[in-house]
Amino acid sequence: MAIIINIDVMLAKRKMSVTELSERVGITMANLSILKNAKAKAIRISTLDAICKALDCQPGDILEYQADEGKS
Repeated sequence: MAIIINIDVMLAKRKMSVTELSERVGITMANLSILKNAKAKAIRISTLDAICKALDCQPGDILEYQADEGKS
């Protein structure tokens, strides 16, 4: 799968810590870490909505598609 999660980039742009994002969104640090490290198999729309509100961004600022090399 070639979905890139750019939460770290947005956190840096907003000068926000992972702890602060976790508190604002209402998810555990462990679940946020799973998301940040692209280990999650799914994300709820409500969670994505809360992250976008907390970071004042669009879903496309967080999620990026990159084609797998060598596959068509």
